[in-house]
Amino acid sequence: MNTEEQERIDRFEKLRSELADLDDEALKARFWELCHQVMEPVVELARTHTTPSIERSVLLRMGIDSVTTHAVVENVLNAGLLGKGAGHVVLRLSRRDGIDIRAAAAAIADDPAVMAGLFEEK
Repeated sequence: MNTEEQERIDRFEKLRSELADLDDEALKARFWELCHQVMEPVVELARTHTTPSIERSVLLRMGIDSVTTHAVVENVLNAGLLGKGAGHVVLRLSRRDGIDIRAAAAAIADDPAVMAGLFEEK
């Protein structure tokens, strides 16, 4: 056995001894804690990095037709709101104006000015 293998075995034994005293609930809690730690950078990356293609895909899954999704994403991008998420923009407009999602998307596609003030603090 080489040194590298022995180091790996030693690390395993050390971690194993740390976990040996934990009951099932504590192990489960530790598992989820580690999962959250692993996913934190992935979630942050998804939150801060998007593309028009991703945003069109989101809108399509919201039930908005392909032609409208292209116009919505273009207008959201031009308004500097793509980082908020095109679906989020559509949802905010829908809630603010009391209209359904498709009507909100159509409104954004027809007139980007309807997005004014959507993300201003009240």
